[in-house]
Amino acid sequence: MKKYQKIVLAGGAGYLGGVLADHHRELAHEVIILSRKAAPIKGNVLTIQWDGLNGGDWVNSLEDADLLVNLCGKSVNCRYTESNKQQIFDSRLIPTALLGRAIGQLAHPPKLWINVTSATIYRHAEDHAQDEVTGELGSGFSVQVCKQWEQVFFDAHTPFTRKVALRMGIVMGRDSAVFPLLMRLVKLGLGGRQGNGDQYVNWIHERDAARMTEWLLQHPDLDGVVNATAPNAVRNRELMQMLRQSYGIPLGIPSPQWLLEIGAWLIGTETELMLKSRWVAPQRLLDSGYQFSFAHAKHAVNDILSTRT
Repeated sequence: MKKYQKIVLAGGAGYLGGVLADHHRELAHEVIILSRKAAPIKGNVLTIQWDGLNGGDWVNSLEDADLLVNLCGKSVNCRYTESNKQQIFDSRLIPTALLGRAIGQLAHPPKLWINVTSATIYRHAEDHAQDEVTGELGSGFSVQVCKQWEQVFFDAHTPFTRKVALRMGIVMGRDSAVFPLLMRLVKLGLGGRQGNGDQYVNWIHERDAARMTEWLLQHPDLDGVVNATAPNAVRNRELMQMLRQSYGIPLGIPSPQWLLEIGAWLIGTETELMLKSRWVAPQRLLDSGYQFSFAHAKHAVNDILSTRT
C-alpha cells in the first residue's frame, strides 16, 4: 500500500476531523490538523494552531501535502438569527478563501484539495434523487450558504491543485451530532416520524465518509462536484422504525410539524434540519467504481450500535 507523505485537515478538531485523522494516520507519514486550539501530539498526528483568518507559519504545513481537507464551518444546528447567519457564512467563506490564497503562494502546493460542503444544496426532493449532473439546486438560507461557499472554493486560483467539492450527507456514527440525538428520542418513547415522515434522509456512515477521501486521492480523474451520500436514502419514518427496532421499542410518539416548531425553538435549532427531504445520489462515486462499506441504513445502524460503549 502506498504511503502518503502528508495529509492536512483544516478545521479538523471536531468529530469528522477525528474520523478522518484516525483513518489517514495509517495511510500517511504525517497528519496535520489546523485548529484554533493547541493539542498534544498523538503518534503521527500533529496539531498546528491557526485562526482561520490570517496567514502565518501554518501555511508551511501545506507545502508538499498530498491532500488538504477543509472542514471549517460553524454548525448549522442553531437558530437562524442574523448573528448566527453571519457566523455561518463567515466561518465557511473566510477560511476557504484564506486556504486558496495560501495554496497560491506555495512552490509545491497540495495535490488535492477537498472542501467538505453539504448535500443540502439540492432542492427538497421526494420525486427522484438529485445527482451531480441533473440535480436541481434549492433555495433558502442553507442553500445560499452552500452556493457561496462553493463559489469561493472554485474561484480560488490553484492551477496545480485538483479540487473537489464533497457534498456530504448526514454523517452517522456513535459520536456524531445526529445519531445519538435520534437514539435519545427513541429511548424516551419519542422515536416516531418527524412531520409526515415522508422526507428522505441522506446519510453516510462515518467509515465511508473517510474512505471516500482516500478514494478521491487515488482517482485523479475525479474533480469538481462529488456527492458524498450512501446510495440508498431512506424516508424519515423508515429510519426511525429501524432505530426503534434496534432497541426493541415497537412504538414511538410521532412529532407533527407544529410540535417540531416548538421543540426546535426550545432547543435552539431549525425544523429545516428535520423536515427537508434530502434525496441525493452519489452517482460519480458509483460510476468510478467506489464500493460502499455501508450502502443500506439498516447495516449502518447495526454497525454503529455494535460499537457503542
